[in-house]
Amino acid sequence: MTTPDIRVEKGHAEPEEVAAITAILLARAAATPESPAHRGRSKAGWRRLEREPGFRAPHSWR
Repeated sequence: MTTPDIRVEKGHAEPEEVAAITAILLARAAATPESPAHRGRSKAGWRRLEREPGFRAPHSWR
């Protein structure tokens, strides 16, 4: 005799109830997850040097 894959910890579940919960769990496991919405920044947090102005004052902190 094989051991069952799902076991009722407390109370008593009828075979139909165990079959229903098994079907739900298998359906959820087989479902493809939705792609999450992009929540990042819309533009880069860094700057390209070629797009910077050519001259900076000598006392500039940049």
